[in-house]
Amino acid sequence: MVTVAEELDKAVQGAFTRPVPKSAGAQMRYLVRQHQRSTRRVAELLGISQRTVERYVNNQIKQPRPHLAECLEREVRTRWQPQIRARAKEAAATTSGILIDVQARFGYTAAVGSTDQARVRHLTLALPPRHAARLLQAQEAGVDEDDLRQVAAEALGEVYFRDGGRRAHGLEVELKDIVDLQFEL
Repeated sequence: MVTVAEELDKAVQGAFTRPVPKSAGAQMRYLVRQHQRSTRRVAELLGISQRTVERYVNNQIKQPRPHLAECLEREVRTRWQPQIRARAKEAAATTSGILIDVQARFGYTAAVGSTDQARVRHLTLALPPRHAARLLQAQEAGVDEDDLRQVAAEALGEVYFRDGGRRAHGLEVELKDIVDLQFEL
């Protein structure tokens, strides 16, 4: 299932200037550096023993199990290049906005006499910086997926369906059944 939070993370990761470490040893060494050289903290974070972390750091173990590889990759990606990540978010929230490409079922609450039947649409839009800022702030605040979808639906409703207030006054948009979703900063 496609989630708004994951796709926002991917968009921010697109701004990285250097590749994320590939090998398990390099990823483990990076995490150890991020946690003030504490193999114990990294072991607690990943749910493995401190000795196992030390073995990865010393390249005594090279191939992690699939679950550990996934956890390791996720933890490294969330910490990789924090200044680049912050600059990309700041630029999207203040000047450049964010591009959204979504294929989903949109539901409507509209005025009497118009159709409110949900239907699948494919939209590619540039959201202005204020909508990008709301999306990124909601993600930073740790809101759940339903709330992030609602923020995205409000932004799409304002920009596309109501055309910045020029038409469809009172139309409320719901984002349902996401088939595909991508963001680009």
